[in-house]
Amino acid sequence: MSEAMSILKIARMGHPVLASVARPVDDPTAPVIRRLLVDMLETLDDIGGVGLAAPQVHVPLRVVLYQVPAARNEGQAIPLRALINPVLEPLDDTMAEDWEACLSLPGLMGRVPRHTRIRWRGRAGDGSPVEGVAEGFHARVLQHECDHLDGVLYPQRMTDMAAFGFAEEVRARLAAVASVQGSARG
Repeated sequence: MSEAMSILKIARMGHPVLASVARPVDDPTAPVIRRLLVDMLETLDDIGGVGLAAPQVHVPLRVVLYQVPAARNEGQAIPLRALINPVLEPLDDTMAEDWEACLSLPGLMGRVPRHTRIRWRGRAGDGSPVEGVAEGFHARVLQHECDHLDGVLYPQRMTDMAAFGFAEEVRARLAAVASVQGSARG
């Protein structure tokens, strides 16, 4: 009989766990880490996000879980991946700004500059070493989730706070601008 999974409570901006540097995981294969990954997966499935960092579920460890939908990654999906003790390295100085949201800042979004290409490495859920290169949205997701491990939330990365607001209002404004631009072309 397998253990029941748990949907974990998401820490919200202002909680101290989100402002602290998470501790490295000593043994990625420990039962407590396997259980954490199962519970994080259940939580991510329940809320429908693309990524989740352990500090977001009140666990100050260097663990992230993420996936990248094909629609956000030039048609190539990145299946669900656990990354333990991740290390990111920008491959160049090229940055791009795009809209981000976060489960720990419900209902808000903002334009955040991120490196467009990064190298990543760490340990998989089974403890094996993993590494790769991420570009575009994949790189953005990894940087966003790994920021949580260092006590950084995306508004701290923003360069223009005028591009920060409630998602519903921002989307309405973007749709109105797109409509006006479409009318001007037509």
